[in-house]
Amino acid sequence: MRVSFLSENINKKISFVNHAVSNRSSLPVLLNLLLLAKKGKFFISATDLEIGIEINIPASIEEEGGITVPAKTFHELLGNIPKGKIVLYTKNNSLFFETDKIKTVFQTISPEEFPKIYDEKGDKIATIDSKTLESDLPKVVLAASQDSGRPALSGVLIKKEERGGDFLIVATDGYRLSLKKGWGGEKQVGKKDHGFLLVPARLIRELVSVKDWAKDIGVYSSAGNNQILFFLEDAVLAGRLIEAEFPNYEKIIPSDFSTRAIIEKEGFQKAVKTCSIFARESANIVKLSLEKGKIVISASAPSLGETSIEVDAVIEGEENEIAFNARYLLEFLASVGSEKIIFEMTGPLTPGVFKLDDDKDFLHIIMPIRIQG
Repeated sequence: MRVSFLSENINKKISFVNHAVSNRSSLPVLLNLLLLAKKGKFFISATDLEIGIEINIPASIEEEGGITVPAKTFHELLGNIPKGKIVLYTKNNSLFFETDKIKTVFQTISPEEFPKIYDEKGDKIATIDSKTLESDLPKVVLAASQDSGRPALSGVLIKKEERGGDFLIVATDGYRLSLKKGWGGEKQVGKKDHGFLLVPARLIRELVSVKDWAKDIGVYSSAGNNQILFFLEDAVLAGRLIEAEFPNYEKIIPSDFSTRAIIEKEGFQKAVKTCSIFARESANIVKLSLEKGKIVISASAPSLGETSIEVDAVIEGEENEIAFNARYLLEFLASVGSEKIIFEMTGPLTPGVFKLDDDKDFLHIIMPIRIQG
């Protein structure tokens, strides 16, 4: 193998592919990147057997071939060299890395030992547009559990809606739930009827991380390999679908409410953040008291004291109060760009429902915390 390319063409994407490198593995090759020059393109791949990432970069291919190289060292070296031309070539099972002033030799492992990231693309399910990538996915995936011991809750459910051919996405960790209907742009349904897919939330988070340089993304499902694949313009993200039963999320969504509030997001977010200073010392609990024309956000800690902040709001229905984990509130508020938040509730022990004034197809639910007094 012999290739040459500009360092500025690889630096933006090498961090992305490194997200799939195994941190610890009994297979040494999983600590490596696969470098492959073929058919006029230069590919760099990584996998930890849960997810796989492949990127391709503009390069001059003088001789096709492949090799694997220690990922961490290769990444760090790239991050410490000036802009300019890099030449890579293999000789006697070693990889030579050269610039005008740098010469490095890497020990390698045969590319034949590197696992395939995917065998086939499968059926095209949909196209994720830039709005979905930048706005819709982040505010849904935040509700997914990061506990791999609860497989169904560590996924994002993608489900075909009964009407219109659109898709619904939903995630829950048992304490909160995010749901978005009618997501994405152009829809292209594959040959098979994929009613639903349970996608590892980790894959969705990786997609969100490339929103600055990714445009429309093709979504493919390979039933034979139980994989989902996301094809970017010059990258592929692959992972195995979760084989578990997703909770009946529809039962969690309240059908009615007795109190409704319309709140300016910015002021509400600042108030919750301020109260969270005290909440840290008392199980992270903040209380919301919905009164005429306002919401009072409060928190107290025996060792510190207490604080309360009034936020103007349009209140419809009964006066009410409810308590939440401050972190859940702040993570939700940080994920949405709407100027106004709509909050609905029935009582202090029933789920609180958050909606957006400018997106009727989205809702976020947070389970309340029981408080004394």
